[in-house]
Amino acid sequence: MQIIVSGMRPTGRLHLGHFHGALQNWLRLQQEYQCYFFVADWHALTTDYATPQGIQQNTLEMVIDWLSIGLDPAKAVIFRQSQVKEHAELHLIYSMITPVPWLERNPTYKEQIKELTGKDLSTYGFLGYPVLQAADITIYKANKVPVGVDQAPHVELTREIVRRFNQLYQPIFPEPEVLLTEAQKVPGLDGRKMSKSYGNAVFLSDTPQQIDQKLSRMTTDPARVRRSDPGEPEKCPAFQLHKVYCTPEEIEQVSVGCRTAGIGCLECKKVMIKHVIEDLAPFREKRAHYQDKPDEVAAILTSGNDVAAQAAAATMTEVRGTLGL
Repeated sequence: MQIIVSGMRPTGRLHLGHFHGALQNWLRLQQEYQCYFFVADWHALTTDYATPQGIQQNTLEMVIDWLSIGLDPAKAVIFRQSQVKEHAELHLIYSMITPVPWLERNPTYKEQIKELTGKDLSTYGFLGYPVLQAADITIYKANKVPVGVDQAPHVELTREIVRRFNQLYQPIFPEPEVLLTEAQKVPGLDGRKMSKSYGNAVFLSDTPQQIDQKLSRMTTDPARVRRSDPGEPEKCPAFQLHKVYCTPEEIEQVSVGCRTAGIGCLECKKVMIKHVIEDLAPFREKRAHYQDKPDEVAAILTSGNDVAAQAAAATMTEVRGTLGL
């Protein structure tokens, strides 16, 4: 089987954006590939090195969400990056051969320097995190990396690093291919991208009451000031969730109702809210199981760490032999 590697920074509980943006794809991939899914806790330090206190709890919450949506430790290796030290060793070796201009041209690096103005990001760790990412991917000799379009340049940089290593020393690593994720767009409650930091998220672990309360006040088409005002569904953030969760018949019904003012915004949203609550119900049930058994979650991670470490150690034996280390 071909190998897939992907990871997430431990940010705590996950929301609908995470599910439709990545996790739904992971569920499919674990049926078709040998998958390594890891908690990117070292990566969390690249921007939040001054506040690491939440990493442990955030890791637990995130992995519980992974398990609750159906990631299966019998089908995929689920582990913590920091528990497999070979990631750091390969990162160090790659850092010796990666030209600084390759890192400075990284579009994400430039964007975050501008956006995260409240943090001092003038560190090697932040500049060099794509090198660590390259090590994460190639330590398992990944064939493909599932990413969105915005992350594709990172995989291309990994390919360049691999190419340089293979040319300088010996062809040990395959050049990983981008596996573009067709992610459904999930807006937050205020119409912006759903994000925990924006406070506009619906979490996978929210209760039916919380889901109803949040989505009932979700932003709609600003043209519909009064109940009698007609609107345009495509200008309504809430309608984007209708397209994710509702049937074609329901989408047609609320579209006509919106354009003719035959249906109110709250009445319209209730059609979608019912589906969101129903879809998340099995996740909540499984989450409750793991929430009460943190030792079981820890055991899953420990087992995954061991499997990942064996594969990573085999790769590093080859690398050290090639470099005479």
